[in-house]
Amino acid sequence: MSVRILLADDHALVRRGVRMILDNEPDLEVIGEAGDGAEAISMARKDQPDLAILDIAMPRLTGLQAARELSRLLPDLRILILTMYDNEQYFFEALKAGASGYVLKSVADRDLVEACRSAMRGEPFLYPGAVNSLIRNYLDRAKEGNGFPAKAITDREEEILKLVAEGHSSKEIADMLVISVKTVERHRANLLQKLGLKDRLELTRYAIRAGLIEP
Repeated sequence: MSVRILLADDHALVRRGVRMILDNEPDLEVIGEAGDGAEAISMARKDQPDLAILDIAMPRLTGLQAARELSRLLPDLRILILTMYDNEQYFFEALKAGASGYVLKSVADRDLVEACRSAMRGEPFLYPGAVNSLIRNYLDRAKEGNGFPAKAITDREEEILKLVAEGHSSKEIADMLVISVKTVERHRANLLQKLGLKDRLELTRYAIRAGLIEP
């Protein structure tokens, strides 16, 4: 099935060009166009697209404001920021707002299709300059003694995640860790919520990516 895409940019000419790039791909389909952030939110709620591509500089609500609201309203929606700004601050704000990727308009013909596919695979898409920004940011944090951000999950949650991914039932995990089944279930629910995942399969994929189990 095609990925259903909502495209938001306040310039009709830009939307037309981007639409041409996307509609040339058999697995991508633009189902709607919005001229500002508020309209993008309204259309996304009505049409339930798989992916929203948002310009940053738009009237009424910016792309970043729209991304924050869409992440809250439609947590399964993937979001890409498409912008002319090669700007570290915007890039980090986009990630905080829930975007899966940040694509520069100047190279959209080269990067946008792959960014869409990466987003739908649940993988981030970063242009080369953004990778450099992340490395610089990490090195700055390391100089201040803050090299690694806080872990997303606790050690106990990581322990349970590994056992769930290995295929153990809640009862088996409870017996192994000498805790109640109810406690296991609570940790498991917390894991799904913290990591933004839906089920055991997604937990297993996460565990593989985190190096907790082998594929």
